[in-house]
Amino acid sequence: MIGPDQDLDTPLPHFLNQEAKHVPPTSVGGPVRTGRRTEGRDVASPRLLRRCLFAALPALLVASVAIAPAQAGPETAAGDVSAAAVTFQDTFDGAAGSAVNSSKWQIETGDNVNNHERQMYTSGNKNAALDGQGHLVITARKENPANYQCWYGTCQYTSARLNTAGKFTSQYGRVEATVKVPRGQGMWPAFWMLGNDIGTVGWPASGEIDVMENVGFEPSTIHGTIHGPGYSGSAGIGAGYTLPGGQQFADGFHTFAVDWAPNSIKWLVDGIVYQTRTPADVGGNAWVFNKPFYLILNLAVGGYWPGDPNSSTVFPQTMVVDEVKVTTGDTSTPPTGVPIRGLANKCVDVAGANPANGTAVQLYDCNGSAAQQWTVGSDGTIRSLGKCLDVTGGGTADGTTVQLYDCNGSAAQRWTVSAAKDIVNPQANKCLDVTGNNSANGTRLQIWTCSGAANQKWTVG
Repeated sequence: MIGPDQDLDTPLPHFLNQEAKHVPPTSVGGPVRTGRRTEGRDVASPRLLRRCLFAALPALLVASVAIAPAQAGPETAAGDVSAAAVTFQDTFDGAAGSAVNSSKWQIETGDNVNNHERQMYTSGNKNAALDGQGHLVITARKENPANYQCWYGTCQYTSARLNTAGKFTSQYGRVEATVKVPRGQGMWPAFWMLGNDIGTVGWPASGEIDVMENVGFEPSTIHGTIHGPGYSGSAGIGAGYTLPGGQQFADGFHTFAVDWAPNSIKWLVDGIVYQTRTPADVGGNAWVFNKPFYLILNLAVGGYWPGDPNSSTVFPQTMVVDEVKVTTGDTSTPPTGVPIRGLANKCVDVAGANPANGTAVQLYDCNGSAAQQWTVGSDGTIRSLGKCLDVTGGGTADGTTVQLYDCNGSAAQRWTVSAAKDIVNPQANKCLDVTGNNSANGTRLQIWTCSGAANQKWTVG
């Protein structure tokens, strides 16, 4: 996605008028993948839940190695989280209706003939404002309150686009945003980056990293893409990530990220890596991603790729951003699809390999089956068979059982793995426990006051 013919609240050089992803990128060596279910229901944002939970954590957990919500800090596989430093963070705190922090973001204004988008990007807080609950809300409306003129005549829609050019750039690290996308034909939300040298080298020599794009006619799929000289526009190199079972990204918040290192970019959705790109993927063309880039958030309406809104599209539509964060240092990815071993070297197991909501999670002989493959997500979830490890009924009492359930972003599905090999539910401040210290196959797992006993020790991977 590259940019509009525009002015800016804070003026930028003329180069921002050059831009352009016109049609869907080609997936080169990276087919559309089907992912595990993450946060599918429309619930409170992960960061708001975290604010309530983490204030009560004891010092023991503060010192632990966290498998935390993506917003809580840099995600590491099993090491020292202090190795990573937060270099940019916006949690969008402020009064409802107020504009974004101008020390971090500037608002771009104008239309975009390059992509044939239909909106006018407006200034100030007209279409980009805080909601007073820790979110930025970018709103697309079917309106023209000021007789805006677009490339096609009188504008039919308004929306917003923000960037950090001149305020923040990054070279390498984890770049992530937790976002709830809009829904409907013609919607085109994006979180992406442009090379900071675009003013001198132009696009696509500047490089473009699309962390996340979604088009309304693909409600279950997002795309991650790179653009550079010889592989831009429709020839951009990327892949898609698709939620299973007809789930839609607009149903809840998801964390979209890249782990970016010299000569390597990995794309993640809710902690799951779905593609990796290196110089070997660009067909002998220049790899233009070993330099500083700045961040962009926008919600486009219409364009070559998504097509225009139609009679089925409901307005207004919103792109709700919970947090944007950049960390540098050790951002290695948590293990995926691995067993969790505990008492008597037996495995955490989904009873009967049954993915139905409410299925018991138990101890069982390790057998390598899908029912014993767990993905530790960067959002604090632990997932198997496309669903989440869940404290039944959100309970906090000793003896509350755990089960498999649709991922919903609730505190009952947040877990922290400590350096001492405890798996802790922060809401209850209790440990995953083998009931009665019984190592027999089929013994139900529960939460219990952390005691350091063998029936509360777990090895991930």
